[in-house]
This record gives sequence, structure tokens and C-alpha cells, in this order.
Amino acid sequence: MISSKNVAIFGFGKEGVAAANYLGVKNKIHIFEDKQQSDINKSFFRGLKIKDAQFYFSGQKPNNAKLDLLIRSPGVKLNHRHIKYFLKMGAKLTSPTNIFFVSAPCIIIGVTGTKGKGTTSTLIYKILKAQNDNIYLAGNIGTPALEILPKLNKDSIAILELSSFQLIDLKYSPHIAVVLMITSEHLDWHISQNEYAKAKESIVAYQSNQDFAVINQDFTKSKKLSSLTKAKVIYFSTEHKTNGVYISNGEIFSNIQANEPLITTAEILLQGNHNLQNICAAVSVAKILGSKNETIKTVLKSFKGLKHRLQLVKEIRGTKFYNDSYSTTPETAIAAIDAFNSLKILILGGSSKKSDFTNLSKKIIADKKIKTIILIGEESSRIEKSLDATGNFKGRIIRGLTNMKQIVKKALDISTKDNIVIFSPGCASFDMFANYEDRGQQFIDEVLKIR
Repeated sequence: MISSKNVAIFGFGKEGVAAANYLGVKNKIHIFEDKQQSDINKSFFRGLKIKDAQFYFSGQKPNNAKLDLLIRSPGVKLNHRHIKYFLKMGAKLTSPTNIFFVSAPCIIIGVTGTKGKGTTSTLIYKILKAQNDNIYLAGNIGTPALEILPKLNKDSIAILELSSFQLIDLKYSPHIAVVLMITSEHLDWHISQNEYAKAKESIVAYQSNQDFAVINQDFTKSKKLSSLTKAKVIYFSTEHKTNGVYISNGEIFSNIQANEPLITTAEILLQGNHNLQNICAAVSVAKILGSKNETIKTVLKSFKGLKHRLQLVKEIRGTKFYNDSYSTTPETAIAAIDAFNSLKILILGGSSKKSDFTNLSKKIIADKKIKTIILIGEESSRIEKSLDATGNFKGRIIRGLTNMKQIVKKALDISTKDNIVIFSPGCASFDMFANYEDRGQQFIDEVLKIR
């Protein structure tokens, strides 16, 4: 462990708290947070176990602090003004994820992609956990990696969901890297699509020939990463036969140890082709690690998915309401549309991530089952302009709803039996809600109020 250092932590979310607790045992901790001190209350310090951390809030100058090591929490940009200043003063820069990779004594499985990271990571965890109790799940999914680090031993397996924020400065790669669909994402944070794609490369760039790279063959940007790794590449696909796991005639096959059928897609609860891709990825990892077919089948037959990911909330008067609040990009909204063949009422919109809505507009116009779109939030006008520029949407567009009660009521009012209401915003949430969880929970709450 790092010791006897003056350590600065930039960003004090879950990752920052975990880093402070882990490193604060043997180091002096300085915490930099861009919030105003006047906005801080007791809940801000919840979870912090060390007592002598030095805090610097927005507007407070840290120029007298002498720092040895800088810890960048995910979400804090590399060009943060204080990071740039202390780098010039001779400090070194790392991240909680880098520290975890250096310190973990066990096999690490890393999962990344534009959509499906949480679902795939959880499926891998559930399959492996069914046969081995020494399995841990952490990372972007909620539990900081440094929080589980003291629990690990050489026989453990750690599964990390890794976002581009965690990968952008990662100098290590997992023993098994899983690359799901890569499209475009977080263009409000990354300088360009190229920077986002480059960040994803870290998950395979430092692998050895003893490692595995499990890669989605159906997406060009994902498949490109296979040329950047020394690891053995295992492909998965819902469209083609591969050397890994694939789907053919409604059945999932594994080609990893022997070409064998595992389960029919009809036996699986998860909706949508993108979820079949996630399943193929998870099964690939399970087969690499020797999981039994019966264990895999049992987990797949019972797994209902994660909250806010195409989550069936309730059926009301013949209309099913699905919460897909985790959808924050046009590509994820497209995946939600593709998941259902019924008449749809689609709820779209939110705050900006500088997304291009052209492909989403094409999908909406081509899908004759979308009868109504309810547009909400800051991006509603951009989505409507994109629809107008792309073609002639023959359904109805509803605008001007300002809260979730109005949104859900309107969706119910215009629905008929056997319709599906899909709340898949395709945008960020910060114009009307605290985050995607708050947005999704408000949708759930309003739907469940209906009798």
C-alpha cells in the first residue's frame, strides 16, 4: 500500500470516499471538491472513516498544499485546474482503478461498452457466484473497487464494470476483458467520439497472451479492439457463428470448449437483442472459467434484469409500462425500440449530452409500431427537429409536459389494450431530475399509483 504520502483526492463521490478510507490509514489525505462550502451538509461526509482529512472546496486556494500523489475520481476531468497545477509542482497522478489493478491479488474481469455493462457484469457475477462464494462485483455499478480490495485473496475473482471515465487513464488491463457494443457516449464530457473510443482501448491494451478478450463481433468499433490486444480473442454474436458464444435459430451455442447448445432464447426472461448480446458475453466468460452448463441455464432462466433497464413496472388495463431510465443515449433508446414488436408509446428526451439523434429518428420513422412520442426536457426540440429533417413521422407527437405525473397520466390516457409504454429517454436526466435513478423511480412511483 502507498504510505507516508500527502495524497490529494479529486472528487468526493463514492469512489473518492473509498479512496480516502483506503489510503487514509497510512497517508495524509487532502480532498478537493468543486462544490461551494455553503452547499455542504452532514450527508456529504457520510461514509468517511478517517478524521483528519483536509478539505478544499470551490473558491478555496490550495497553493500551499505540498502533495506527492493525486487521485482522480471518475468524472473528474484530467485537465482539472488543480490537477494541472500540482502536476507542474511535481506530483504524480493516478486513479482508484489503477490502484486496484496494482493491488488486487486475484483474477480481474473487466466489462465495458456503451450499453449493457451493468447487466453483463451482474450476470457474470450471478453465474460464477452460484458455484463459488469468493466472487466480488464492483466498479461503476455502485460499489467502489477499493472498498472490496481488503476482502480479496489469491483465489478470489473480482468483476469490475468499467466506464470510459475509469478507463481513460488506466494503465493496466484485466485478465478477462469484456467489450460490449461501443457506439458514442458522454460527448458532454469527452472532447470527441475519438477520445471516448480511445478510452475504451485501455481495457485490452495492456493484456498478455495469457489473458482473454471477449469482444462483440457485431459492432465495428468493438471488433476493432481485437487488433489491439495480445490476449486470446473470443467473439460473441447474435448474428454470426463465432469461436465463442453465438445465437442460431433461437438457441444460444457455446463454441469455447465444444460446439454445444446451451439454452433457447424463449427460456430467457430478458427482453431485446441487446440483452441477448449481454447474455452471450456473460456466458463466454463463464465458459472460459469452466462454469457448468446447468448452472448457466439456471441463472439465465431466472434473471429478470436490473432496475431502470427495460424494467417491467406494471400492466394497467392491458398496457405494459417499461422503465428504461438508464437509457441516456440515442443508441440505447434504439435498443429499447427494437426490443418490442407491439404498438408503442415512446417517452423521449432529457438534458443534453451533445448527441446526434439522426439514427434514432430513422429508427422511429421506420418502426411503424410507434404510434405516439411524448417529448420531454431540454432536448425535446432537437429530437423533433431531427425527426422533421429525417423524414415524415406519421404518429403523434406530444410536448409540454413538465413533471412525471403529467407524463405517466398522458401515456395512460392515450394507450389502448396491448400497447407498450417505453420510458427510454435517450438523454441525460439533469434538467428535470437528480439523476437517472431519480428519474426512473419517479416513473415507477407514478405508474404504481394508478389503480
